[in-house]
Amino acid sequence: MMNRSGENDARYIEMTVEAGNGVEELTDFLASLGVTELMIEDGGEFAEVLADNDKYWDSELDESLLSRSRVTFYLPDDEAGRLRAAVLEAALTEAGRTFTRRGVHSGDWENGWREYYQPMEIGRRLVVVPEWLEAPEDGRIPLRLDPGLIFGTGSHPTTRMCLEALEDIAPGAKKVLDLGCGSAILAIASLLLGAKKAAGVDVDPLAPDVARANAALNGLGPDRFEAFCGDAADFKGGNYDLVLANIVADVILSILPSVPEMLAPGGRFVCSGIIEGREAEIVRAAEANGLAVLGHLTEDGWHCYIMSTKSEVKSWN
Repeated sequence: MMNRSGENDARYIEMTVEAGNGVEELTDFLASLGVTELMIEDGGEFAEVLADNDKYWDSELDESLLSRSRVTFYLPDDEAGRLRAAVLEAALTEAGRTFTRRGVHSGDWENGWREYYQPMEIGRRLVVVPEWLEAPEDGRIPLRLDPGLIFGTGSHPTTRMCLEALEDIAPGAKKVLDLGCGSAILAIASLLLGAKKAAGVDVDPLAPDVARANAALNGLGPDRFEAFCGDAADFKGGNYDLVLANIVADVILSILPSVPEMLAPGGRFVCSGIIEGREAEIVRAAEANGLAVLGHLTEDGWHCYIMSTKSEVKSWN
C-alpha cells in the first residue's frame, strides 16, 4: 500500500487500451495474453449503472466517463515489468489496438477514482464503504475497502452478483478460497457474513498486500484471512467449503477441471465475470468436469453461477 503522505510511492507502468464498442472482445484478448486484473471503463454500461444508482456517486461527474470505453491495467515498473510491457505492446500493435503507456505512482490511480466513490448498498445485508468515509448507520454490515491499484470495488455487476450470492451460502462455510482475489472484497465479505476462515490468491504480486490491508480494515487478522501470490493449481485438495472466482470466462474455463478437487463435500463454487454469449460454454465445461449448476444470477449482460459437484448437492448448513 502507498503511505498517506505520498512519500516512497511505488512506481508502475499504466497501460490503457481503447475498446471502441468491443469491451468483451478486448478483455478476452487480454486474458489470452495473461492479463486478467483490469480496470474496465464501459461508457454505455456506466451510464446505465449511474441511472440506477445515482445516490452512490457524486453529482459532479466527469461527463467524459460516459463516452469512453477502454481497459487499463498496471505492471510493476521494474525490469520484469518493462519486459512484460514490451511483449504486450507488440501483441497489441499486431492486433491493431490503440493504446497508451505511461509511468505512474500508486497514488495517481487511487486519487483519480476516490472522489466519486461513495458507500454502496449491495444485496440485503452489505454496504461497501470506502476506507476514508464513515459507514452509514442503517443496520447493514459495513465492508471497508481501499483497493489501491487492484480492481474490485463492488460497483461492477460481476462483483455485486457474487456478493449477493454470498449472503445465503457464506455463513455456513468453514474454509473459503478466493481465486483472483484482487482487493479481497469477496473473501472479506464471506468472513463478515459468517464464514470462519478465508484465503485469497492472485497472480498479481501486488494483490496479497492489498488484500491483507483490506482485511485489516475490517478487523480480520492472519488467524482468519491469508493472502498468497500463485494460481489455482496450488490449492488442489484444499477441502474448501466455498471457492470463489470473479475473473473472466477464459480463466474460469482453465480452472474448472481443478475445482472439484478443491471443494469439500457439499462445497460450493461461485464464478462470475462471464460476459453474455459465454455462459453456455461455461455451463457445458462445468458439467463436463463433474459440476452441477445450482443457481444463476444475471445483470447487465454479465452472468454468475453457483455450482457444486454432481455427487455432492447437499448443503453443509
